[in-house]
Amino acid sequence: MKTEPNPKPLRLRKKHGEGRGLDVTAEDGERLLRAQSMPRAIAASVIVLLVFCFLWISAAALTNRVFPWMTVVLGGMLGIAIRRAGRGVDWRFPLLAAVMALAGSVISNIVLAASTTAESFGTGTVDVLQAVTSMTWPVFFDEVWNIADGFYSVVAAGIAAFFANRRLTRAQFYALRRWREQSDGHQ
Repeated sequence: MKTEPNPKPLRLRKKHGEGRGLDVTAEDGERLLRAQSMPRAIAASVIVLLVFCFLWISAAALTNRVFPWMTVVLGGMLGIAIRRAGRGVDWRFPLLAAVMALAGSVISNIVLAASTTAESFGTGTVDVLQAVTSMTWPVFFDEVWNIADGFYSVVAAGIAAFFANRRLTRAQFYALRRWREQSDGHQ
């Protein structure tokens, strides 16, 4: 750190950079975009959904209670998994996370209801799911799904979308901006 010959007594010490620009190029931004993977993000979200269904059924069986707020946990798990696996920097990844959180909330509630029904009938969850007919859905949405489940699903979608995009450093953000400016100029 360079010291001034006559330091001003009321001036605070500089803790930030030296004022140089970031040493990044548009090619660095292009590499960030090439690192994204929608198939990996989808695969990770499906795996998270399966693991979450198992965990939620286990928690409900151990405590003999159903926690409807668990879908909010699903949203966080989906967002983080999509961020790690997909490494996305554009709008598609938060949208995927929100859609998967909404669908996952409904699917996990269906699997949980099938699990509790199977336990009361002394059969397996898969047997109950295979016995579902078109007349089962109105009963499910009348008796099992309620407004709280819908609210928690929307909250889970918001949380999933928030966590889905990759967190960029200042240099990465600048490189991505330079690539976008360069690509907009060539069109």
